[in-house]
Amino acid sequence: MAGSETAAARSPDWRRWLAGVLALLLTVAVGVAVWRTTRPVEEPIPTVPGGPYPRFAAESVFYADVSSAPLDARSADKARNLARQVADRYNGVAALNSSKFAASFVRADSQTPRADVSFHNCQRKPATPPRLFDGPGYFKDVPIPEDARPAEGSDAHLAVWDPAGDTLWEFWQAKRRDDGSWQACWGGRIDDVSRSNGPFRAPYGVAASGLPHTGYMVTLDDARSGRIEHALGLVIPDPARGHSYPANRSDGNSANPSSVPEGTRLRLDPSVDVDSLSLSPLGAAIARAAQKYGFIVTDRGGAVAVMAEGAEVWKGRTGQNPWTDLMGGVPGYGQLKGFPWERLQVIQRDWGKRTG
Repeated sequence: MAGSETAAARSPDWRRWLAGVLALLLTVAVGVAVWRTTRPVEEPIPTVPGGPYPRFAAESVFYADVSSAPLDARSADKARNLARQVADRYNGVAALNSSKFAASFVRADSQTPRADVSFHNCQRKPATPPRLFDGPGYFKDVPIPEDARPAEGSDAHLAVWDPAGDTLWEFWQAKRRDDGSWQACWGGRIDDVSRSNGPFRAPYGVAASGLPHTGYMVTLDDARSGRIEHALGLVIPDPARGHSYPANRSDGNSANPSSVPEGTRLRLDPSVDVDSLSLSPLGAAIARAAQKYGFIVTDRGGAVAVMAEGAEVWKGRTGQNPWTDLMGGVPGYGQLKGFPWERLQVIQRDWGKRTG
């Protein structure tokens, strides 16, 4: 009996001890769960080519629906002029700039080292331009990943996207020096991209129009999905002098009254049955986007071309060019064969520009 009484007397202490242990374990489990759901999550750099890309403000110039926008009074003449610029060059086929003169794009993360980009005075300016290193310091403290590669052409374009900081840089004639540092002849930075309407502050940026390549380039993700939900950047040989919104500058020099200035919006006639055209799958996606979001003339070049994302970073990582498979073996200069340039419509100058 004595032994039984002793066990009975100790039983409440054992139960209290077990209850305490269970309560402690529950507290730890809840704490771990809270930490997992509240700690910052670093998105991994994708292991397949494409994205994630900057998303500009919802009202950005890149996402405006132009399918019912008013036409320029001389739309027909100006569209014919642009169609002739296509017909007179490279066997009458406009290019998809996905290689040398594409928009090279790379994504930084919180671990990417930051450093200044040196100013290379390739245009023989009288002095280092303002705002590159003073004031906002567009060339200062830039997170360029180790595997960044500029486009291979003479423009040597490089775009750097920092999603954590909501910041975008674009550089012209970017080059990595032998010591690992970077230099560029020009460029710019957009802060708070998710609230940005689109353009760089004039006169900064890479394209002569002041618009970022990253907003209008046909991306690898666009090609993979077969859907393009933004405006398309169009390079043309003979842009007119001056500029139209959303451009804020220009290198156009044509005095032809039928030429269009940089910033001009054009759309493919919405009545065109894209499915009836003999286009590549990517060409058809471009045509559908041109009906809803349109083209924006963004720069001057040797031929009419639609801007696309470059593949330099992915070639460096994998040794393969993802565009080869995405284009189904058809090169960039053949992707737009059969595109009905004669059915373009020119939208009213400065359409969408806010007043007041």
